[in-house]
Amino acid sequence: MEFADVVRRRRMVRQFEDRPLAPEVIERILATALRAPSAGFAQGWEFLVLTSAEDRTRFWPFVQNQVRYTPATMNAPLVVVPLAHKARYLERYAEPDKGWSLENAEQKWPAPYWYIDAGMATMLMLLSAVDEGLGGFLFWLMPPSEILDDEGAVAAHLDAFRTEFGVPAEYDPIGAVAIGYRAPDLPPQNPQLAVRRRAATDVLHRGQFGEH
Repeated sequence: MEFADVVRRRRMVRQFEDRPLAPEVIERILATALRAPSAGFAQGWEFLVLTSAEDRTRFWPFVQNQVRYTPATMNAPLVVVPLAHKARYLERYAEPDKGWSLENAEQKWPAPYWYIDAGMATMLMLLSAVDEGLGGFLFWLMPPSEILDDEGAVAAHLDAFRTEFGVPAEYDPIGAVAIGYRAPDLPPQNPQLAVRRRAATDVLHRGQFGEH
C-alpha cells in the first residue's frame, strides 16, 4: 500500500472480527515499532505483547470503560501495551558522550521524551497495521468510570496492572493498542469528524505564531 493511502486510511477501529492473525504478521507489526526514533537512541520503550486468549482475558478488566461501550474491541487477537522507561533516558544522557549528571538530568529535558518516543513507536504499529490490511485502536488504561474521580484511583489502577503482568514500577504504560481485522459490520466513520477536523490554516503558523 502506498504510504499516502496508509495515512489516509488510518482511523481508530473499535470493533474487530473474531479472527486470528498469522504469527508473521504480528512479528512484522512489532518489528516496525522498533524502528521509531528515540532521543539519544535511548530506545526507552518496551512492549507487553498479549496474543493468547488467556492473557487477553487477564487484560480486559483493566479497560472496563472501553469494553463496556465497545465490547467488540475484545475480539482483537493482538494487544500491545507500550511501556515508557524514563530511567533509561536519564542514564543514557549521563554517559560520557552526553555528559549530564544523573542528579539534575531530568530538569534539563524540555519535554518528557520517554513518553514522546513511546508514542512514536505506537504510531508506527498503528500505521503498520493499516499496511497489513488491519485496523488498530489506541486507548487508555483507566479505572472504571465510577471511581475515576477518586483520589489516587488512576495510580492504584496502574499499579494493579503492573502487579498482574509483572511490570516493574519504573515502567509507565502509556495506553494499549488493539490490532486485528476490522469487523465486517464496522460502521462508517462519523461524518462529524470531518467537520471537526481542524484546517491547515488554523494550525500551521508560518514564520510567526498567528501568521497563517
